[in-house]
Amino acid sequence: MTLISFVEVCKSFGGHLVFGPATGIIRRGERVGVVGPNGAGKTTFFNLLTGFHKPDEGTILYKGQDITGIAPDRIMRYGISRSFQVVSLFEEMTVLDNVRIGVQSKLGFKGRLFLNFETNRRIKEKALAILERVRLVDIKDQLVTAISHGDRKILDLAMSLTMDPDVLLLDEPMSGLAKGERVRIIELITEDFRKDMKLIIVEHDMDAVFTLSDKILVLNQGAVLALGTPGEISNNQHVQKAYLGERSHAAA
Repeated sequence: MTLISFVEVCKSFGGHLVFGPATGIIRRGERVGVVGPNGAGKTTFFNLLTGFHKPDEGTILYKGQDITGIAPDRIMRYGISRSFQVVSLFEEMTVLDNVRIGVQSKLGFKGRLFLNFETNRRIKEKALAILERVRLVDIKDQLVTAISHGDRKILDLAMSLTMDPDVLLLDEPMSGLAKGERVRIIELITEDFRKDMKLIIVEHDMDAVFTLSDKILVLNQGAVLALGTPGEISNNQHVQKAYLGERSHAAA
């Protein structure tokens, strides 16, 4: 069955076409990696799926329902959540307080972000459960400014979990991380996240993409170049040419 479909979706900025026209289907139960050369339109694709950009043309369906161009907060209510390539957190607050704010927003306290823990045990317990899930509970009382880059990336994932998503879009979750920190996130995703939700992952670390994905969507210059299993993608000559072309240009 189809989870997400997009038909002839296009997006331009300043008269320059950066995505599309693109058509494709993501089926339920598939863990999908999204890859492509630099400037292929990967983050734009995520922004279109989550309402941060409105397509100029085309249609996006989620479980058969038209979600084209609707606001991000409404998209989240459908069960679609995301992490961001550039992490944005409350720097001068603790790890726990950051997650608590996300939980409060989900539970309907969006305008009352600084409620007292003692009178909001449900919020605190939910936030602690999420931190336990992502293995950050031991640093719950540290300020965000004091934690490592790897922990900040995982905290961003924790923030996306406060929305109780059915579908989680991860935008370069391993960007800027050392090898050991990448292993932490891969283990977290493979051992926990994919049990309870569908995953769509944009990532430059191809080893991680091939490890985490059932299907891989390859974008090139905003268009769908290929969609297939990791084995099919690794043997696709059009995909190889797109990546080799990028490397040749970078070396020039």
